[in-house]
Amino acid sequence: MGNLTEMELQNLRHLLLFSETDMEKYKAYAESAQDPSVKQFFQKECQSAAQKKQTLLQFLR
Repeated sequence: MGNLTEMELQNLRHLLLFSETDMEKYKAYAESAQDPSVKQFFQKECQSAAQKKQTLLQFLR
């Protein structure tokens, strides 16, 4: 990857924080869900947020 501008780095930082927050919320929702299908939905969303975070981290390497 090329050099990122200060604005791009700041945006990337915000997106990473949002992804982390999403992961935490979805994990908590999945843990508290009683319905198996709802639990599975939030587990998948948590995995999706984790994948998004990993993709964003690639820009920092």
